[in-house]
Amino acid sequence: MNDSQKLKDNRMVFYEDDIEGMVKVLKELNHMSGAKCSLLIDKEGHMVAKEGAVRSFDTDSLSALVAGSFAATREMARMVGEDEFSVMFHQGQRDNLQLTLIDDRTILTVIFDDQTQLGMIRLYTAEAAKKLMELFEASRSSNSDRPGLELDNDFATAGKANLDDVFGV
Repeated sequence: MNDSQKLKDNRMVFYEDDIEGMVKVLKELNHMSGAKCSLLIDKEGHMVAKEGAVRSFDTDSLSALVAGSFAATREMARMVGEDEFSVMFHQGQRDNLQLTLIDDRTILTVIFDDQTQLGMIRLYTAEAAKKLMELFEASRSSNSDRPGLELDNDFATAGKANLDDVFGV
């Protein structure tokens, strides 16, 4: 199999009903865990789905940074003999983030404050991860015959521009 075919086979294609299912899972996660917001981001840094209050931060920039953080962490994991770390936690004074790798393709990002119990976030995030995996599996099998949306170079250029803005390049 050539590189072009591998890339085509590994790309993620989601349709409206797929996204609706993901948003439903994220909404349930926020409700049950007390999280403020949940984002589903692909490993290239693109927002797939979001639910909850995103306040004043730029979700496109956050998505790019989350993907970059996971890429850097993957290399750290390899240096210490792990294939990958599947869960990361970032603690702030008021707000926290938990990042969970789903299906080696997406990152579930849960934003919660200091009033929310970390145990609840971990419990319900694990449940949400299982449901998302089921959705991905169902999507792969039902979408195998549906044509995908081809993204042009403008999409990649916009992603690069977002990263350049974030890093001030």
